[in-house]
Amino acid sequence: MKNLIIKSFAILFICSLAACKEEVGPNQLSKKEIKEGWELLFDGNTMDHWRGYCKDTVPGAWVIDEGTIHIKGSGKGEAGATDGGDIVCRKIYRNFELSLEWKVSEGGNSGIFYLARENCGNDTVPGDPIYKSSPEMQILDNEKHPDAKLGIKGNRQAGALYDLIPATPQNAKSSGEWNHVKITVYKGTVIHWMNGENVVEYHLWTDDWKQMCADSKFKDWEDFVNTAEEGYIGLQDHGDDVWFRNIKIKEL
Repeated sequence: MKNLIIKSFAILFICSLAACKEEVGPNQLSKKEIKEGWELLFDGNTMDHWRGYCKDTVPGAWVIDEGTIHIKGSGKGEAGATDGGDIVCRKIYRNFELSLEWKVSEGGNSGIFYLARENCGNDTVPGDPIYKSSPEMQILDNEKHPDAKLGIKGNRQAGALYDLIPATPQNAKSSGEWNHVKITVYKGTVIHWMNGENVVEYHLWTDDWKQMCADSKFKDWEDFVNTAEEGYIGLQDHGDDVWFRNIKIKEL
């Protein structure tokens, strides 16, 4: 009995030192995360936090698949399917930390948009796609998709600020494997994290940002160069199968 009591106290002491890390399942928040102000953007069962870009509902190509959000690839690239298209979070965010996991099909391509404007146009003036106003964290199968070899120094590979800043180190996993990423946005400073490492850091609205845009294909996209101080978070339909889970956000 004495040994049992000593053992119990030892376990309690170890737990107090290590904070006894709480185990939670996919698409759930721990007590610690709840206390810190994290909010789930996907609970594994509904897509109540999402809608199509310039739409009121979620396009049919986006489905819930075994606790993930799955965009069913059309095989037509950006041309997409009639029931596809990008989706956006219903709420607008300014300063935040976004955390999620993604995996991509072989040869797949997608992206995570942030601070996006929604320009839907009207009957006489066409709107703009989400990528004309929003920085994008690239999602890609670096091994099979041609985009991995295009751009400059890998700035179209997974984790990159698409077509502008490569992810360094490049630590994306192979197609079919889960990658954990975070995007931090705070008063113009933006950080991309991938699989536990800081891979991109830059500063919006600065002279360096404006010069970087001026030397790129984005130079004439006014809403991109003058990125909004707050905007939508979006997930891209690029015509390939991609899965997302554990999507959560903390406002800063």
